[in-house]
Amino acid sequence: MAQVSTPEDARSLMDWKRRVLELYASVRADDDPAAACARWRAARDELFRTHPQSPLPPGRREAFEGLPYFAYDPAARVTAEVMAAEAKTYEIGTSGDDGGENAYSFTRFAQARFELGGEELSLELYWLEGYGGGVFLPVADATSGSDTYGAGRYVLDTVKGADLGVDGDRLVLDFNFAYNPSCSYDPAWVCPLATPANRLSVPIRAGERYPGEPG
Repeated sequence: MAQVSTPEDARSLMDWKRRVLELYASVRADDDPAAACARWRAARDELFRTHPQSPLPPGRREAFEGLPYFAYDPAARVTAEVMAAEAKTYEIGTSGDDGGENAYSFTRFAQARFELGGEELSLELYWLEGYGGGVFLPVADATSGSDTYGAGRYVLDTVKGADLGVDGDRLVLDFNFAYNPSCSYDPAWVCPLATPANRLSVPIRAGERYPGEPG
């Protein structure tokens, strides 16, 4: 969660969100997913390096040379059938969780079912129970804790503009766009973690890798 304590903080956060929203809009409009992904990665690197709302601590920005990613894999872009699920509200733990005080309320409203690497898989879709709401899709997989961040990555977070759109009546899930939560770069950030239901036993070698010490 970003800290907003001054008018300048609010202005810079608005600018960050505006840029991310515009970036994802350009991704959805592009007929070439690989080119869109390359542009998304370059734009993220620039934001991380230069923007006041960068999740990187200031001392790490000057030497920053870019976020680590797996090579783009066209097979990691899938579409999912969205199936209604019984509504169930969870208090999803966060990176700064202390006795549940920092948990976020999300309601499962659907299952996203898809095929990846010959496996039939399913992930829960959550709705943020807060002002305006939003869809949230975290995921952890067999690479979590080794090649990727142990607490999981995000594929969709529409509150922050991360929205890959739809293809007909199917939800686009492109794991080349899976990214690490802000808390993976700096523990001062508080981020919801991947839920047990969204921890897959298969590896997803696409998207952002474990950051370690970027740059």
